[in-house]
Amino acid sequence: MGPFDWLPNAPLEPVQLDWLHGVELAVLRLDRIDPLISGNKWFKLSGHLAQAQQAGASGIISLGGAYSNHLHALAAAGKRFGFATVGLLRGHPQDTPTVLDLKAFGMHLHWLGYGGYRERHAPGFWLPWREQYPQLYPVPEGGGGLTGAIGCGVLLEQARAQLVNLGWADYDAWWLAAGTGTTLAGLALAEAGAHAVYGAMAVPDDHGVAQNVNAIVQHGYHLLDASRGGFAKVDPLLLEFMTSTQQACGIPLEPLYTAKALLALKQQIEAGRFAVGTRLIFIHTGGLQGRRGFNA
Repeated sequence: MGPFDWLPNAPLEPVQLDWLHGVELAVLRLDRIDPLISGNKWFKLSGHLAQAQQAGASGIISLGGAYSNHLHALAAAGKRFGFATVGLLRGHPQDTPTVLDLKAFGMHLHWLGYGGYRERHAPGFWLPWREQYPQLYPVPEGGGGLTGAIGCGVLLEQARAQLVNLGWADYDAWWLAAGTGTTLAGLALAEAGAHAVYGAMAVPDDHGVAQNVNAIVQHGYHLLDASRGGFAKVDPLLLEFMTSTQQACGIPLEPLYTAKALLALKQQIEAGRFAVGTRLIFIHTGGLQGRRGFNA
C-alpha cells in the first residue's frame, strides 16, 4: 500500500458575516486541501491506512451510503496511491454521481439493502467479509473510532500555526458539524480541555453521535442538535441561509453538514451564547461532492 505520509495543509481564513454581531470567525478550509481527497476524511483515514499497512493488507474495505464523502475519499486515495478498495453500501443499487465516481476510481461495490446495512454494528457482521476479502483491512463507517479521531488532532496544529496571520494571539473555541463525531472527538482529545469544542449534530440522536464521541473522550466538548428534523433533511430556511451565506462570504457550503452547522451557530449567537469579541474556529469539513445529489 502506498505513501500515506501525505499531509495536506488546510488554510485558515477570516470570515465576515453580518449575523456574527461582534463574534470573530475563522474557517479552517478542509474543502481546499485536495480536489478529490477533500475535507476531514483524509485526516480520519490516515491512521487506518497506517494500521492497514502495518497489518500487511493490500487494501481497505469500508461502509457508506450512495453519497458517502468517506467512500469517495477512500476510493480516490486507493486510485492515487495504488491500493484496492471495496465499499459496502446502504440500500439498493443506484448510480448517483458519487457512486459513478466510486466505480471510476476502481472501488468494488456490494449493496447490502437497508436491513443488511443496519446490521453493521452487530457481532459477526465482518466475519463473511473478512473471509471473502482476507487481504483487505476493515475500516468502520466514516473512518470512525479512536484511530480516526487521533488522525484529526493534527488539525489543531494546522490552525494554531496560522493564528498569527489573523492577528489572533489565541482563540476561544471550535465549531463544526458532527456526522459520526470522530473529528469532534479528535479535537477534544488534542485540546485536553484547553479550548471548548462545539459539535453541531447534523444527524438525529439515534445515529449514536454522543455514544461514539463518549467512547473516545469524556470531557471538553458540547453537542447541539442541528439536524433540522433528520439526516439529509433540508428545508427552505436552511437552503435560503446556505445561498445567502455563500454569496456573503464566497465559501461554498453543502446542506447536510456545513450549512446546518453554520445556521446552528447563527442561532446560538442570536441566543446570546457567545459574547462580542469571542474568537471561534469553524471547520469546513468538505463534503461538497455530495451536493451533486441536491443539484439533481
